[in-house]
Amino acid sequence: MRKFFRLVLPVFVLAVCLAVGVTLIRTAPKAERRQPPPVIPTVEVFSAKQSAYPVIINSQGTVVPRTESTLIPEVSGQVVNASPNFRNGGFFEAGEVLLQIDPRNYRNSVVVAQADLAQANAALNEENARAEQALRDWEVLKLSEKPSDLVLRKPQLKSAQAAVAAAEARLEQANINLERTQIRAPYAGLVLEKQVDVGQFVSPGNVLAKIYAIDFAEIRLPLTNSQFAFLDLPESYRGDPEPVDERVFPTVELTAQVGRQIHRWQGRIVRTEGAIDTQSQQIFVIAQVDDPYAKHHGFPLKVGQFVRANIAGRVLKDVFILPRGVLRRNNEVMVISDDDTVDRRQVVVVWSDNNEIVVSQGLTAGERISLTPLPFAISGTKVQVSNTQPSG
Repeated sequence: MRKFFRLVLPVFVLAVCLAVGVTLIRTAPKAERRQPPPVIPTVEVFSAKQSAYPVIINSQGTVVPRTESTLIPEVSGQVVNASPNFRNGGFFEAGEVLLQIDPRNYRNSVVVAQADLAQANAALNEENARAEQALRDWEVLKLSEKPSDLVLRKPQLKSAQAAVAAAEARLEQANINLERTQIRAPYAGLVLEKQVDVGQFVSPGNVLAKIYAIDFAEIRLPLTNSQFAFLDLPESYRGDPEPVDERVFPTVELTAQVGRQIHRWQGRIVRTEGAIDTQSQQIFVIAQVDDPYAKHHGFPLKVGQFVRANIAGRVLKDVFILPRGVLRRNNEVMVISDDDTVDRRQVVVVWSDNNEIVVSQGLTAGERISLTPLPFAISGTKVQVSNTQPSG
């Protein structure tokens, strides 16, 4: 009997458990299916407003002198004196004597030329007297035929006159050579590199120094075709009766970092180069800064310095200035309609930089532009506006 219960009892327990499980499953309540609430994205918007936008064109370049020269002597001799300003980095004024070549030989040449001229004048006076005497003698003879030029000593007179002219030319040349012993500055400038000093013998062809003018400094700035289109620069044409007034040239602000300080200089764009770079297809304009070494600049604009340029371009009127981040692919912006739905709007961008875009068409004043990225939103998507920023 015990053996029977041991076999039947486990089976009975399993059957009861199975029956209870089936009953629980059949009588369990059914879960209701519910639709999740729609997710409405929250966006921050920008109120579009029409205004004027001054275009600033960015470029960069290196400072070069407008005039650069090499000093070369026209006479030979020993350098006997040098100006204290004749040194690398030294400033000099126009007409200043930078070097003095030994003038003694050239002074002697002047004295010799003066003596030759005096002798030639004496010979000319003597020949004039002889010519006058020959004419009087012919008149005394009262001959009927006309006297020849040889009788009146006209060839001898012309030869004496030519000798005087040659002597005057030699004296003038001697004075010029004497004057050339003084190496004078052709303009106000700065010594870039001197190559001779006192005691050195120089001759025509020797380089004395390299100098450049400091009245103006120039910067060659490259521009793309799109940048050049926004620059109001009067073009010069061959045959123009009058030069272009420089007051209408665009202004340019030059900046350079020296150490931890940013220095600024004001200048103007004065001309464009006559050709386009064949490799980069860029147009080069020339910026000019007056008196770059003057104290009023605060810091000298030195030749060879790298600078960045901000050129004042055209002023765009009645345009919309938007943050660059609102522009999507294919020049689209997300306009939030009055019913808080998305309107993907294609706009015309006339100018852009690293921070802003300038739109001329496709928007209306007062429309709200989404500042929040909505990469997958389509037109008609419902949004929730959290904040409206004022127009820029």
